[in-house]
Amino acid sequence: MTARIIGPNSFGKRKLPVRSLDKPRGSDVHLWHLDLRHLSNPLHAGTPADSDELSVVQQRTTRRFYLRLLLGAYLGLPGKDVHITRRNRGRPELDPGQSNGALNFSVARSSGCYLIGVNSGATIGVDMEMAIRRPGKPMALARRYFSQQEIAALSVLDETELNRAFMHTWACKEAIVKASGVGIANQLCRFSVDVNPDNPPSVLDMPDDDPAAWQLAIAEPVPGAIAAIAVRQKSIRLKGFSLSK
Repeated sequence: MTARIIGPNSFGKRKLPVRSLDKPRGSDVHLWHLDLRHLSNPLHAGTPADSDELSVVQQRTTRRFYLRLLLGAYLGLPGKDVHITRRNRGRPELDPGQSNGALNFSVARSSGCYLIGVNSGATIGVDMEMAIRRPGKPMALARRYFSQQEIAALSVLDETELNRAFMHTWACKEAIVKASGVGIANQLCRFSVDVNPDNPPSVLDMPDDDPAAWQLAIAEPVPGAIAAIAVRQKSIRLKGFSLSK
């Protein structure tokens, strides 16, 4: 069965060091959750990777260290030898000379959590939000960024349902925009997703593309987190992993 929604118990534990990983096959998406509060900073032994003692640059360097470590395990390379480039709009991707276009990734972070999505042969985007986050004026934000179809669906919800549906919708839309690699500006309103978090996540309308070509999945790597994964492929099956020292 295709897994499109997985919870915390579905994330298998993997301990450091990680030296060899099998690449995702077919519709598989490997979703890695890293709690940086419980992983050591490789540049400062004994210091948590998201410690306030570290500068923004040092924290970014640490995230890239773990990203390269995992990608290197898929490629059969030491992490230090993994080359990551950026498209014009800032989307990170593997050097084509190393991956031959057969390995793609996307990252997201929120509240000390770092999420890495990896798949083969299709563009991917991931986003992560905390469910307890309360947007100040969700309908005002929706009217500014979302499609008319989504605004109409959100407008009939009560406050509790609205906050939950808004965060779900935001995460799904961010994941799609990340996967498309076109940047967020003026893009969130150009397509529609199902705003109901109790339904299987789906793209309802996309004027510039076939909505059926896209697949969405939702994960809860830790209680209270909403992770959305978007891929442009026929189906999606999530496999969750949690990295620990």
